[in-house]
Amino acid sequence: MEFFTELFKDQDLLQIILRSLQVSTTAVVLGSIIGIPLGSFLAARRFVGKKFVMTILYTSMSLPPVVIGVVVYLLLSRSGPFGFLSLLYTPEAMIIAQFLLVMPLITGLTFSAINGMNQKYRMLARTLGATRFQEWLFILTQAKKSILIGVLTAYGRALSEVGAVTIIGGNIEGHTRVMTTSIVLMTRQGEFIKALYLGCVLLCISFLVNLLFVKQTLEQLDLGGNKK
Repeated sequence: MEFFTELFKDQDLLQIILRSLQVSTTAVVLGSIIGIPLGSFLAARRFVGKKFVMTILYTSMSLPPVVIGVVVYLLLSRSGPFGFLSLLYTPEAMIIAQFLLVMPLITGLTFSAINGMNQKYRMLARTLGATRFQEWLFILTQAKKSILIGVLTAYGRALSEVGAVTIIGGNIEGHTRVMTTSIVLMTRQGEFIKALYLGCVLLCISFLVNLLFVKQTLEQLDLGGNKK
């Protein structure tokens, strides 16, 4: 209780926590809006160059965050093509960087989830006389737990990311400072108590995300969630 009392007394720490959640949640929501339909399309359709597209996708899933940070920095800097937007060192720029980090991950995991059950459920839907859209919707519904696992995985990665947001956001106090960048800065400044507070909050949030992840995984494997 004393931990939470001290935490809620410090408005700066609260703002940092809320900003972290806002940036990561917005990035994952946007990544899901684009990544889930894109992953579904890649799993459902055959087209020329699909292997090349999948190679790019899987490469993007493993890109180091600092590389994404540098690319976004060059695009948003004053001399870059989008410098006129004045987004560098803003929360919006951090959202863009995290979006580019999580969108390929959500797309790839959605592709794997749907591709794994595509043949089985597609034949069943066709037997029932479903249209192409109904067929796609049916397969998507059956894969929803696996897709949710992918989204939770992406959220955990976004929340714990430090490299790209440091480059893009600049770790500006009261403006772009988030939990991960604050922990690094506070540790360097010797403010170990505040760093531990933020570390505990980040661990608690990560624990909750992983708890949902494990629950969904167990249900997917039919090892949990069974009621007698």
